[in-house]
Order: sequence, then structure tokens, then C-alpha cells
Amino acid sequence: MPVWLREHRWRQTASAVYLSLPVRGLRVTPANIFCTDRYLKVSIPPFLFETILYAPIDDTNSTAKIGNGIIFFTLYKKEAAMWDSLTLANANKEKLQYLRENAVLKAHEKAKEETEAKKVTKQEHKKYALEATMKLEEAERKRIEDLKEKERQKVTKELELWKKQQDAAEKQKRVQKEGELHQEVEQLKEKKKEKNNKASIPNEGTSETRIKATKGCRGSYSMFSENLKEEQLPAPRSAATIKINFTSRVFPTALRESRVAEEEEWLRKQAEARRTINADLSELEDLKEEEKNPDWLKDKGNKMFATGNYLAAVNAYNLAVRLNNKLPLLYLNRAACHLKLRNLHKAIEDSSKALELLTPPVPDNENARVKAYVRRGTAFCQLELYTEGLQDYEAALKIDPKNKNIEKDAEKIRHLIQGTTQDC
Repeated sequence: MPVWLREHRWRQTASAVYLSLPVRGLRVTPANIFCTDRYLKVSIPPFLFETILYAPIDDTNSTAKIGNGIIFFTLYKKEAAMWDSLTLANANKEKLQYLRENAVLKAHEKAKEETEAKKVTKQEHKKYALEATMKLEEAERKRIEDLKEKERQKVTKELELWKKQQDAAEKQKRVQKEGELHQEVEQLKEKKKEKNNKASIPNEGTSETRIKATKGCRGSYSMFSENLKEEQLPAPRSAATIKINFTSRVFPTALRESRVAEEEEWLRKQAEARRTINADLSELEDLKEEEKNPDWLKDKGNKMFATGNYLAAVNAYNLAVRLNNKLPLLYLNRAACHLKLRNLHKAIEDSSKALELLTPPVPDNENARVKAYVRRGTAFCQLELYTEGLQDYEAALKIDPKNKNIEKDAEKIRHLIQGTTQDC
């Protein structure tokens, strides 16, 4: 039963009521106070104070101050008038119960309205922030486009200026070449004219001089005869066929410097990888580019596993394995999915395949090998093959002897094996 707080003091004016409630030794918070327009309640278990007010008050503007062991209420009246008493007099239990329930309902409705108002305000603020962000992004986009346009115009002008300079230079070179060619032609004409003049001068003397002059005149008919005699051209080369033999090798190194066995193994692996990637191309044509990436599919499977969608995770790992069947983590993660789905034999197969790919055992793959042994051992134990499961757990402990969880699980399996042997 609650202990009623009877001691209180109050005074009033035409517009407000001032109520002081002593709560010495009690820890009061705003959550202990409940107030509506006709109902006031202070609940500090096991103490209780409640009252049905004489007339309605403005509960929105009314205040309560807590301090020095006193709660001081300032209650503003809705209508300016003097009250005969603080509480409603001559009210039966049913009316008091009705007013109390009505006050609680009003408080709930008010809280709901405030929540809705806050929600609407929050949405409006969010909408305003989104619009402001869009405006800023649009302004930034426009600024960038303007900069690009200015830069494009600048580059276009520079390119046009460069073209004009190139055309002017070409034109100048062409004029210069034409001038030089014209000069050469004029010089040749002058030389030819001088030769003709020399050949046409009459020679007096013996017949030998006439014959020489005649030979000189005959030679003047061919302008380049002397040059041709001076420059004797060699005979053309005879046609022949040259045979070249090449070593039939893929690698550009010489046979004496290469390692044939390793190179053939590398070629075999490359061919196998190409066959794997090109397998079932008709089924993979509809996939997106990222869906053809095994690493992307592995990350997708990990996310599906984290959300509990194990079937979707298995499908992602299956496609990744079809694209690249040499990644041990794909088999290791798919084994975890099979354990969740109770596909125990498949979990054992994937764990064994992961261990096969995790060779040679090096420090970098210790964590993956431990997971593979534990998951295979777990699948064996769920199939009640405790001896095989214990072997896998002991192999995991050899790799990670400080792992207490694996040690505890191995000890449980030993107890199970001992219990089974005693029953037999």
C-alpha cells in the first residue's frame, strides 16, 4: 500500500496557484511528477501524492521546481478566478476514477501528438537538409561545368592559334622552297646558255680541231651525259631465298638457360585456369562484371552468412568456386554454411578440399588450417564419428596450442569416446 503525503501548503492569486510539497529525504526526478489540466500526481515509491484540481489549469506553461527537499509547483489557471479549495470537493469515487482515467488518456494523447509533431518536424528538417544539400551539389556541379567550359574554350583558342602558326610556317617554307627552286632553274638555264655559246663559236685550224669541236657539240645535246659517266651505277642484286629456323618454344629464353619442367607446369596451370574461366560461358553471359569476380562473390557470401541467409551464401560460394576453384577460403566458408544447414558430408568435403589447397603449411595460412580442422572435426562429431573428430581437433591444437576453446572441445570429445567405450 502507498504512503500518502498529506502535508502540503498552497496559496493562490486570480491567475495562478502556488503549491509546495515537502519531500525531505526523498530523491525526486521529473519522471516522478505527472500533471494534466485537472490532475496532479507525485509518485515516489512508496510515497504518493495526488489531487483532482478544483478547476482546469494550463499544464503546458505550469512549472515544478525541485530543491531543498521541496517540490514547488506554479500552476497557471485557464480562467482567472479564485478557487474555494485546491481539490475538487464532494466528488464520489466514480467521478474521481473517471477524472483520473481521463487525465491519463489525455496525457497519452498529448504525448502521441508531441511525438507526431516531432516526427513531422524531423522529416521537415531532413527534407530541408536534403534540399539544401542538393542545391549545394547543383551549385558545385554548375561551377565545375563552367570551369570545364572555360578550360575547353581556352584550349580551343590555343589550338586554333597553334594551327594558324603552323599554317603560316608551312606557307613561309613553301614560298622559300619555290624561291630556291626558281633560283636553281635560272642557274641551270644560264649554264646551258653558256655551253651553247661556247659550242657555236667557229674554230679555225686543222680538221682535228673541227672534229673535236663537232664532238663537243654532239656532247652538248645531253645535259647529264658527263654526270652519268662519272657516276657508274652498280648492277642490281640477284634474287635469292633465305631460310631461317626457329626453336619451337613459348618462352623467349634460350633452351640452355630455361627450366623446361617448371615452364611446362606453368603453361598447364594457365591452360587449366583459362578452361575454368571459359567453362559454361552460356550460363555466365547474363552476369554482371562484378558477379564474375570470385573475390566479390566471396565478400557477398560472407555478408549473407553474417545475416543468417546460409542458402544464399552457399549459392554465392558455388558460383565463385566455378569461376576459380583454387581459392581455399571459398571451400572453408562454404563448409561453415553447410555446418549451419546440417549438410555434414558436404562440410567434410569442403574442409578437406580447403586443407588440400592450404599446402604447403606456412605461418600465413595457420589460421585457415585451424578453421578447416575444427569445422571438419565438428562435422565428424555431429555424425557421431568421434575418433575422426578428435584427430582433427588434435591437429588444430598442434597448430594453435594456446587456443583454450579448441582444447575444451577436444576434452569433451575424449569424455564422449570414453563413455561410448564403457557402454560397449
